[in-house]
Amino acid sequence: MLRDLSLSAVYMGLLAAFVGYSASFAILLAGLTSVGATEQQAATGLFVAALAMGLCSIIVPLLTRAPSAVAWSTPGAAFLASTAVLPGGFGEAVGAFILCALMIIVTGLIPALGRVVSNIPKPIANALLAGVILKLCFAPALALGSVPLLVLPVLIAWLIGLSWNKLAAMPLAVVALVLVLVFGVDLSSAMQPGSSANVLPTLAIVPPVFSLSSMISVALPIYLVTMAGQNIPGFAVLELNNYETKRQPLLRQTGYASLLIAPFGGVAVNMSSITAAMMSGEDAHPDRRRRYWAAVVSGISYVALAFAAGTITRFAAAAPPELITAIAGLALIPALVSAFNRAFENSQQLEAPALTFIIAASGMTLFGVSGAFWGLVIGATIWVVKSFTSGRASADREGR
Repeated sequence: MLRDLSLSAVYMGLLAAFVGYSASFAILLAGLTSVGATEQQAATGLFVAALAMGLCSIIVPLLTRAPSAVAWSTPGAAFLASTAVLPGGFGEAVGAFILCALMIIVTGLIPALGRVVSNIPKPIANALLAGVILKLCFAPALALGSVPLLVLPVLIAWLIGLSWNKLAAMPLAVVALVLVLVFGVDLSSAMQPGSSANVLPTLAIVPPVFSLSSMISVALPIYLVTMAGQNIPGFAVLELNNYETKRQPLLRQTGYASLLIAPFGGVAVNMSSITAAMMSGEDAHPDRRRRYWAAVVSGISYVALAFAAGTITRFAAAAPPELITAIAGLALIPALVSAFNRAFENSQQLEAPALTFIIAASGMTLFGVSGAFWGLVIGATIWVVKSFTSGRASADREGR
């Protein structure tokens, strides 16, 4: 096994971990904070999520001998960032995390359920994802209007990275963020040893609060965007690179890991798509049988980064909130563009994804249930009805 290790795999694993973490940690912090997590709870949530995806990214590739990298649910965290504090506080969000993890486990146990989720029309799934992340994508523009001197260097660094290599955009933006924090923000509170977020967060279980409304409004949307936005594309990336994927066991394993961290405020973990694409190509190693080490190295890196959660959260809390949400929004812009393209690629079916997007993005609630659920229901209904009527019309024309 060790003889399969190579310098190219180590390099690609380190690069994938840096890109993956820098592109999404701010989204996770913004999401946890939005649903009522304290600074300490957010630090703990970041810690357990990074630890879970790190350990899974070590264990799963070693078992499968494939670059089966695991990440936290970035779309799920983005959905949280667009959600207001629930009536039951952060405890109700934790209850939704637990329910979401159970849904993933059940999907791994019942293949038919996985097929149902896979059969959700891809334009509808992408329209839902676009609607979920749209609000956070406004954050860079809003921050530019409120704290321009702090946000402008970050935007410039992001644009430079984007023009060079899209994978470099977020790492350069994070480097710029660090420089802005050091030279432009008073970090005295973050530097105090007695700050509420220690270097290693306290692993305190958050008493969960369960409700039907949070199950439908929070747990179900997180589950759907995690499956449609991460797990299904993650499996596809591996299969396109000729790796055999046993979907049901992988869903169960990530579901169990998600269930373990949920009581501590950890969002679900899932199969990675973007970083998996980096590690499953020839850059990781010419021999595809040795590329799994790239995922293992990324997992080791995530575990190391997990222990910086307290420090990262402390500095993020000392920064203007607009600056942190701006970083989160920048990280989601490529996902928004991709979701738009895929949502409206079928010119014969534009109304269904359009309504899914509009309702999900509106922030509306009906009977205490969020617009993400209603957008999916209404969009899918219109899709089915229009497909049926179009099919009948085509059959009538052929019959003539």
